[in-house]
Amino acid sequence: MEHWNVLLVSHVVAALFVLVIGPAQILRRRRDRIHRTMGYLWVAAMYYVCLSSFWIVSGGHFSWLHGLSAFTLVTVTLGLVSAIRRNIPAHRGNMVGSYIGTAVAFGFAVAVPGRAIPGLLAADPGTAVFVALLVAAAVAAVYLSLFRGGINGNGRRRPFAAVDRSPASRSPASRA
Repeated sequence: MEHWNVLLVSHVVAALFVLVIGPAQILRRRRDRIHRTMGYLWVAAMYYVCLSSFWIVSGGHFSWLHGLSAFTLVTVTLGLVSAIRRNIPAHRGNMVGSYIGTAVAFGFAVAVPGRAIPGLLAADPGTAVFVALLVAAAVAAVYLSLFRGGINGNGRRRPFAAVDRSPASRSPASRA
């Protein structure tokens, strides 16, 4: 079993962050400020997961997972560039593909005996559950803070208490 160190733990936490954010980004209907902000966080976490994987090797050799990391770096970058250029079909395809690749890599990391995560699950399942819940709570807190914040007519952030959530405030006629 691999030795748990700061690099491996941060890699796992970032990968869990990516896995938790992914479905919300893919399935959410609105493509707004929240989608963009969470998307930038997702991209940053994906870059970290992929780049950190090159320092996590078994027996001094790279595996097919490192090839997947290199490919994912390319697809995430293409997806980001596509979003900036407003090529939404290309953006969607690259990001969904990147997420699926990450989910496959996670399945491999969890299911194959002899890897670090199955060893942790067998030796200390409480810690694994705690970390997973901590990551889910962190993602929920970020989403909640984005939903609670708002922007006033001058482009400045409104304090949380000043955000009007009434149905009338959402109608186009009330904004005129």
